Amino acid sequence: MIRSALPLAIALTLIAVGPATAAPAPPVDLALVMAVDVSESVTEDEYVLQHEGIARAFEDPHIQSAIGDGAHGAIEVAVMEWSDRDKQVVTVDWTRIGDAAGARNFAATVRATQRSSRGLTAIGDALLAAKGLLDRAPAAADRRLIDLSGDGMANIGPPVEAVRDALLGAGITINGLAILASEPWLSDYYNQYVIGGSGAFLIEAEDFASFDTAMRSKLLGEVAGVPSPPFAGRRG
Repeated sequence: MIRSALPLAIALTLIAVGPATAAPAPPVDLALVMAVDVSESVTEDEYVLQHEGIARAFEDPHIQSAIGDGAHGAIEVAVMEWSDRDKQVVTVDWTRIGDAAGARNFAATVRATQRSSRGLTAIGDALLAAKGLLDRAPAAADRRLIDLSGDGMANIGPPVEAVRDALLGAGITINGLAILASEPWLSDYYNQYVIGGSGAFLIEAEDFASFDTAMRSKLLGEVAGVPSPPFAGRRG
């Protein structure tokens, strides 16, 4: 009986103390959801534009330097592909990037993913899913941002403008990258219904040659916290 007393005392102590609580992640300058349109109107070439454009942007030394220059010296990023109302897929979950090696590793992870769906264009649902993703970001962020790229207007789902306004009320900024290949007027739609928030801006991509430059310019502006030309419009 005496020999069993010590293990029992240890067990009771462990129950009283409970499991160790993980320390919160250090804060970051930016929590960024890159929301990528994979609806049926997006051709394979356009998909590669978005997919490869994101990867190349994070390999850019200027963007890597901008990440390190922030107050916290780090950002957290997730990639979410979207199309129909029930098709929002996180292809790269939250990743903390604080140096060039981390940015290159993130780019490699993006390249390793594959297209997740094809469907209708539910921008409102995509924005709601992106907000849900931001709400479970592992670290507190000075800024919360959704970067939505696409090639068409919403044709299903909740009213985009109403969803956009609700997210702005939650302190989230929404930027846009409009691919104009099939809808040359798309930038007007994005300006009116999609983008918004503090310093929000829109960049256009007309073709393969311009997309890569547009994505890098856009991401640099987002990391630095200022719009980066060329951009089609702003809603501040």
